[in-house]
Amino acid sequence: MATITLDPGQMSARLDLEMRDDTSDGQGGIASEFSVVASLWARIEPVSFGDDERAGEDVFTVTHRVWIRFRDDIRAGMRFRKGARIFVVRGFYDPDETRRYLVCRCTEDGR
Repeated sequence: MATITLDPGQMSARLDLEMRDDTSDGQGGIASEFSVVASLWARIEPVSFGDDERAGEDVFTVTHRVWIRFRDDIRAGMRFRKGARIFVVRGFYDPDETRRYLVCRCTEDGR
């Protein structure tokens, strides 16, 4: 497998990596909040676009590849935040198996 060469200057997006933190709501349910795990530099590549109607409202979904430096703590369901934009991690992989980078497959919903 060929080694991937990525110009570090392409990692120009500053993102907060967030993890879901479920707590009891005191009534038998759970309250979900997200807490920041780390702030990191990333490269965001849009991949595809789709639109749908949910509850009578038009919603679009954009899928992205988000490149970051390799981390051991990434899990599906975590998310990246860039201001008001949220990129939910659906899956991830090491593109050349050298533990230098991770490519996260993410979705971003919008209205």
